[in-house]
Amino acid sequence: MTTAAARPRRRAPRGQGELLRGEILQAAKDLLAERGDEDSVSVRSVAERVGVSTPSIYLPFPDKSALIAAVCQDVFAELDQEMEAAAAAASSPFLGLRARGHAYARFALANPEHYRIVMMGRPHVGHEFFSGDDLTSSATFAHLVAAVAQCREAGVFSDAQPDEQVAFGLWAAAHGAVSLVIAKPMLNIEDSLAMCDQTISAAGIGLAVLARLPEEVAETQDSGSELDLVALLDTMFRAEKQAAP
Repeated sequence: MTTAAARPRRRAPRGQGELLRGEILQAAKDLLAERGDEDSVSVRSVAERVGVSTPSIYLPFPDKSALIAAVCQDVFAELDQEMEAAAAAASSPFLGLRARGHAYARFALANPEHYRIVMMGRPHVGHEFFSGDDLTSSATFAHLVAAVAQCREAGVFSDAQPDEQVAFGLWAAAHGAVSLVIAKPMLNIEDSLAMCDQTISAAGIGLAVLARLPEEVAETQDSGSELDLVALLDTMFRAEKQAAP
């Protein structure tokens, strides 16, 4: 029994190697979205989708790991474009920050397997897809830090709050929410995007509130003493409840 041959494709003219590379990347991304599993996407299946021989895939990519790594980079670039476009339509830095968070969650939930590989996958032997250095040196993270800096300049966050620390906090909230939805679909959350939005917004509001604490309370929080903001708020909430008629 013989396997079906790839659709004949003429050899790309000189100078069009980048075009072939783009076709291969798009085919790999499409197959990942369709099959929902990185392991089920082989180099051969990508070649068949593009219409080239399997060895042709190894011209721009030395192996499957390199191809998947390139897909990760491409997906992260798309995510950055969506976040930038969402923020550009906002009327203020803080609303722009919320728009970035919404775009992040929307993109992740619309591309769960791509997001899983980029942000939730385990390191591969010889290829750690998007290592810590890759992530923090990316344009996506740089744009998020710049957006936080704009909010700080607008008075949303305190000068005492490092921009990168605030950015990591917001990113952690967004990643945690979307990862829960993607990793545990059996939870059947009624409106996954709304839940992610709520979590991301709460993180942003919380960090903004920290910037407005009385100076003595903020200093105590930074010093790591026993006075805890959550305990402080708990006391206040219970006092309000007891005072209510």
